[in-house]
Amino acid sequence: MSVLKESTKLTTSNISSLVGTGAGFDLMRYYTLPDFLGKDAPYLLYYMGKNMARQTSISSMEELYEFFQYMGWGELHLVKEKRKEMIFQLSGHIIQKRLNQKLLEVDFRLECGFLAEIIGQITEHTYECFEEKNSKENHVEIKALKG
Repeated sequence: MSVLKESTKLTTSNISSLVGTGAGFDLMRYYTLPDFLGKDAPYLLYYMGKNMARQTSISSMEELYEFFQYMGWGELHLVKEKRKEMIFQLSGHIIQKRLNQKLLEVDFRLECGFLAEIIGQITEHTYECFEEKNSKENHVEIKALKG
């Protein structure tokens, strides 16, 4: 059951009015969902990200970066672009805290799924995204590979 009205798309302007904390979101993401979904949780989180992206109205990279910040997902930047690959860096205070906490094993599958779908919408190509955590430098590298 969707709580969004059919005509309502998520945008940076309407999500900025939502109040939330990363802690509650992380507990759902890393405790509750894996308990319900088992070993399939990372795969389903990826597709949840893609589904969420289909419900958004983002038409530029600048809007994408702003959306990541509003969602509390960190600061996203394109650091390298090749013919069949884009490399993004996800950083900031929130990423540093997620990478350095000792309570949970964190992943960025939801963010990867969202990013793959939005880049696909913007460029009109299919992408798959994969993350590599760098705890020493407090960032996550996300590779978007053109399909």
